[in-house]
Amino acid sequence: MLDFFHQLFDLEHFGTFVRNYENYIYVILFLVIFVETGLVIMPFLPGDSLLFTAGLFAAPAIDGTPGELSLAMVLGLLVIAAVLGDNVNYWIGRKLGLGVFNWKIRGRQLVKQSLLEKTEAFFEKNGVKAIIMARFVPLVRTFTPFAAGIGKMNYRKFLLFDVIGGFLWIFSLTLAGYFLGNVDWIKHNIEKVCLGIIFISVLPMIISFLRAKFGKKHA
Repeated sequence: MLDFFHQLFDLEHFGTFVRNYENYIYVILFLVIFVETGLVIMPFLPGDSLLFTAGLFAAPAIDGTPGELSLAMVLGLLVIAAVLGDNVNYWIGRKLGLGVFNWKIRGRQLVKQSLLEKTEAFFEKNGVKAIIMARFVPLVRTFTPFAAGIGKMNYRKFLLFDVIGGFLWIFSLTLAGYFLGNVDWIKHNIEKVCLGIIFISVLPMIISFLRAKFGKKHA
């Protein structure tokens, strides 16, 4: 089991993982994206970098050899996973509400109040478009549908923006990997590229944190 997760999340060895699990890789990718977006207690999975890497391995080789993954399968299944996950998260927030913060394992909270507060601040600043924007921000994308559910946001409105955000997130990062798949430097530096994607993804949060910190000092 540990070797399974090591291969999946050590994205430099993703190719070995794909070859070992063959068609089951689509089920695994679906579950990872679904769990990251659908379970408020699992916000730490590497969604952005995983999408980019999946696209990269779907890209054909320079000689025309097909990629190891089907681009159509990856795009179709992962859009469904992202939208379905967000909807599960929305209804968890709507039905269970703040009671989720009382869930504990070994005396530790499964869901941190501070993350919800940051998500609500993100919502307040960006309005309904936050549902789309949050797709590209780790942690926030997991808590946004949950916060929308707690706030009893109109479901039709939530669903519309959520589907748009899901398409943009899955297609942009997966196609970026697909079209850059034949760049030699990227092929041989997947880990660095993925770290760069993660850094760019969390940059808005870093900037927001620094503004809040230095803004308080100035005040």
